[in-house]
Amino acid sequence: MIGVIDTEGDCAEWTFPARPDAVRAARSAVRDLLREWGLDTLTDLAALLVSELVTNSLRHATGPIGVRLVRPAHLGGVLLVEVSDPLPDPPRERIARPDDESGRGLLLLARSSSRWGTRPGESGKTVWFELAVPG
Repeated sequence: MIGVIDTEGDCAEWTFPARPDAVRAARSAVRDLLREWGLDTLTDLAALLVSELVTNSLRHATGPIGVRLVRPAHLGGVLLVEVSDPLPDPPRERIARPDDESGRGLLLLARSSSRWGTRPGESGKTVWFELAVPG
């Protein structure tokens, strides 16, 4: 199953305007919700990865940025995180040189999550990733 869009289970979503403070607001919303759900062990990693994806959205897209967290009931130990924006082009991985100030977000996402991917939306795209919920 690629990029679960089913909301059976716990789900929360937010929309942030495409402004620099969206990164901080998204990170804070994710941290607060994961603490509420008792997933403290995933808080730092999920907030970091959301920060990277929201930052990418701010750099390349205009318009609202959506963040959605789902604990699918039928997938037990998985947290699904999605970041959506109105730009239809999927993100591209690239190799950052040692002194580059950007270009490491997707590599970090690929190495830190169980799975990740993109899917087109009605207007734009969604980048999603899964984190294993400790049992």
